[in-house]
Amino acid sequence: MADRIEPRTLRGFRDYTPELMLPREAILDKARKVYRSYGFAPIDTPALEYAEVLLGKGGDESDRLVYQFKDHGDRHVALRFDLTVPFARFAAQYIGQLGTPFKRYHMGPVWRGENTGHGRYREFWQCDFDTIGTTSNAADIEVVLVIHDLMRAIGFERFQIRVNNRLVLNGLLESLGLREKAVPLLRSLDKLLKIGPEKVAAEMVEAAGVSPDQAAQVLKLAGLQGSNAEVLDRLEKEFAGNEFAAEGARRLRELIEVTKAVGLPEGEVKLDLSIARGLDYYTGTIYETFLGDLPGIGSVCSGGRYDNLAGLFTKQTLPGVGSSLGLDRLLSAMEELKMLPSVSTPAPVLVVQFVAGRLGDYQRVAGRLRAAGVGVEVFPEAKKLPAQFKYAEQRGFRVALIAGPDELSRSVWNVKDLLRKEEQKGVPETGVVEAVQKVLAGGAS
Repeated sequence: MADRIEPRTLRGFRDYTPELMLPREAILDKARKVYRSYGFAPIDTPALEYAEVLLGKGGDESDRLVYQFKDHGDRHVALRFDLTVPFARFAAQYIGQLGTPFKRYHMGPVWRGENTGHGRYREFWQCDFDTIGTTSNAADIEVVLVIHDLMRAIGFERFQIRVNNRLVLNGLLESLGLREKAVPLLRSLDKLLKIGPEKVAAEMVEAAGVSPDQAAQVLKLAGLQGSNAEVLDRLEKEFAGNEFAAEGARRLRELIEVTKAVGLPEGEVKLDLSIARGLDYYTGTIYETFLGDLPGIGSVCSGGRYDNLAGLFTKQTLPGVGSSLGLDRLLSAMEELKMLPSVSTPAPVLVVQFVAGRLGDYQRVAGRLRAAGVGVEVFPEAKKLPAQFKYAEQRGFRVALIAGPDELSRSVWNVKDLLRKEEQKGVPETGVVEAVQKVLAGGAS
């Protein structure tokens, strides 16, 4: 007999049991509802792309994380590392029939060969939403509103959406004479929360070739503190002559004013000049979302404006902006905070098999309930009742339907509320749907 293979998963990858997968799907359903409420339509793209589509878009560090290889046709292919670059390719390919502006959402797995850590995996799901085909600041502002509604819908009360603008950052660097070194400097700045200012400064010196004093100046400007109004006033005063910073500050001021006008709580949207986002394709507003009760897990919903990305695939100007919910990191946070949705079974009703040979009767009543939109599982064997009730308890069923030989002969059923330990006996088969619906709605059985 051949040696058995040890069952195990690759580092950075994980399995999802029903206890995690059911809440995961519940979050996906909530995200879909929020995205659609703003007019975003679903799309999908292949997990595998030509390598040239993906490489060189997020920067050298991003390219090093891409899983790439030669396929059986000797084509250089790669697994997508995010959903934004494939969307840029998709938009360039289909924009003629889609029209602009085009609003899409996309949920699916992406892969990055990076170091694993707290809430960080090599395979993970992103839940993106983007608007492409407009430079209007209204689209940038809408991203904040969607993130707010998304976090609330999932169940978070304490979170902060931090915003910045690459135009502001570029303006700041230009004022220091460092505009041509923006790419390596902003990649380093993006690591501020992960490795701290000292290591970021050292990396700036090494990677961008700036002096220690210049690195310190960048960090000082990025660390500008105060209320949103105070930060904006400082920006507009100190960099009034810089067109990049002035335009970035104008767009940020409008963003803050609109979010305030629609009633987002004070402090929920925060200007943070240290937010840089490490991917090279961002050109304008950028976003990161942190949990008030678990900030150390990092941003759970991030994104930004990318006005030139689709231009790599088409001559048509297709500016875009959007954000991405990191589903697996969010789930890790919710596990840690003990706030996963209470979803224990995909079907709330269990039909107990009491009499062997009467499967047709049990499936008939189950079919009535399914036709009414109620999920039902029929136990596969006519085992003793204690064994079936134990199964029901382990799986979290709310209702059990029971019928023995006498009940089946009279076409009546016993409806048992498994939560309240109450039982309604002798319910006619024609009344089972109503009786079960009352229990599920929280009423008396």
